[in-house]
Parts: sequence; structure tokens; C-alpha cells
Amino acid sequence: MVPGQSLQRRWYEDGASPWWTVPLSALYGSMLRLRRALYRRGWLRVKRLPLPVIVVGNIVAGGAGKTPLTIALAEALRARGFKPGVVSRGYGGTAQCPMLLDAQPDPSTVGDEPALIRMRTRVPVAIGADRPAAAALLTGQGVDVIIADDGLQHYALARDIEVCVVDGARGLGNGRLLPAGPLREPPERLDEVDFVVMNTGNATSTRLPGDSSDRQRMTSAIPMRLHGDVARNLHDSSLRPLTDFSGSRAHAVAGIGHPPRFFDGLRAFDIEVVEHAFSDHHRYAAGDLDFGDGLPVLMTEKDAVKCRAFAQPDWWSVPVTGELPDAFFDAVAAKIAHRV
Repeated sequence: MVPGQSLQRRWYEDGASPWWTVPLSALYGSMLRLRRALYRRGWLRVKRLPLPVIVVGNIVAGGAGKTPLTIALAEALRARGFKPGVVSRGYGGTAQCPMLLDAQPDPSTVGDEPALIRMRTRVPVAIGADRPAAAALLTGQGVDVIIADDGLQHYALARDIEVCVVDGARGLGNGRLLPAGPLREPPERLDEVDFVVMNTGNATSTRLPGDSSDRQRMTSAIPMRLHGDVARNLHDSSLRPLTDFSGSRAHAVAGIGHPPRFFDGLRAFDIEVVEHAFSDHHRYAAGDLDFGDGLPVLMTEKDAVKCRAFAQPDWWSVPVTGELPDAFFDAVAAKIAHRV
């Protein structure tokens, strides 16, 4: 096991972090408080756009379900008469300047998550390390609300609504700041956001933090279920129900923040999973998936956008949809209308 994986296991299992992470965590917390103070006092500039901005993010390092929520939010707002656009960092891509994505973006240039969001929703998407500059590109695209994907800690972009996603399977881990724990910001940050969403995946059980105050924050969270019961062929886009793979072996490929969520979702369909966990945002080459045994390959939709160029006939993506209560989307829409 590599050191990073060993550290993450301690975050979520026994909670006993190595001694050397404790002073680093204290230093990280001090720098975090200083940075926020600089923004609050105006010493670091906050850019306000002429459109309402919804930030979707999390306070835990690693995957929590931000991208499915961003997609669900964009589609729900469009159904309610809005014209949303999405801004993202473009992590994993090679683009050096803010840019708008075309209809068939290259994930190696723009990043896998923005490419997926653009192709799934067909809403305007802009990327850039300078989040305000990238978001400004959307103002000329006919949008009337901007969704910032993974933008909770990017305080340079002023926001009107904050939505924080928590992984229901892992919770907040041991509740400590990086690197002693998985937290980007302290648990109290959840008290400041407008909505906390609990990603339960496709399971019925969740893990709540052990601290009573953190547990209270989680029990009032809005549930999000990830629903996916079909597989889409990377070669010809044909569809098959996942039940067609039940009772048989298949390679499962996941280069996401928390691969076990994907593997467990396939096992729920009685698929005998051969696990292949890659690092988040992994850049695939054809040889990575050359398993040499003729078994079908099932992968996340995020991985599939990077593998289509060399896809084989029996490679399949498993798209998921974030399902949330209509009341959540109605409340977000009401806040947007109030801002306008």
C-alpha cells in the first residue's frame, strides 16, 4: 500500500493519524484562517459578477459527488426556466488560460469533469484557474445563473448560494484538518453554507461523524441518491441494462475520488467485480485497460470520456444521475429569484 492510501485509511478507519501530521494540521489551520480573514477584510479581492452564482463543493479532500450534483442542479434549474452555465477549474487538463468548451471538448485539454458536464447537460461550460475570469466568459453566453463546480474554497469568486456535498459512506472521517484528517476546512464551515447535501450513493446506510455537533449537522442534510442501472457502450453508444451483467465477471475501472462507491454499486447488481482503482483524474492509455481475458470492462462516465478514442467493443460506461428532492431544487430556485 502506498503511503497516501495508508494515511487515508487512518483518516476513515481508526482515526489515529501519524504524529508528524499534527503540527502540519495546526499550520494548515492557521493559514486557512489567515486566508479567509484577508478575503473578509478586502485585502484579497473578491470579484462580484452581474449574475447569481451557486457554488457546489465540499470540505473533505477527495470525491464526494460534486459533479453528479452539479449536473442534476443544472438540469433542474433549466427545467424551472433558468439558463444555467457552469464554471470549473479544469483540473487535469492542459489549458493555460480561461476558455469556453465546445460541444465535443477534449478532456486532455479541459479536464475530465468539465468535459463530462458539458456533454451531459449541453449547458455552457467555462474553465480556468482564475475562477472569476473563467466565470466572466459565461456572461456573454445567454446564461442567467452560474454554477461553480468544486468552488467552495475559491473565495475570489463572490457567491450567492453555497451547497456543500458530504459523502454519506465516509462522513467527515476523523474530523481533523489536512493532513491529520481529510478536511479542507473545519466542520463548523457546514454551519455557514445554505445547503448540506448527503450523498448516499446507491446504499441505504451512511456514516455520520462521531462528534455530536457534527452528527447534528449531518442529520439535517438533504439526501442525494446516485441512480444508474444501464451501461452505455463506448464503441457504438448502444445501451444495455446492468442486469445483463448479473451473475458474471467484469472488470470495473474507476479513476475517481472514492472508487469503492462505484465497485459496490456494480456488486448491487450481482456482478462479480474485478477491481481496477486508478488515481483521481488518471490519464488513461490503451495499455491501462488491456486485461487480456476477454471480459467486459465497466467504467465510470468520468473515465469513459477519456477512453473513447481507443475504446474496444466490450467497454461500457455506467452513467449515474443524482436524485434529490424537488423541494431542494425549488428552494435553490427561490433563492436565485430573490437575488435577481
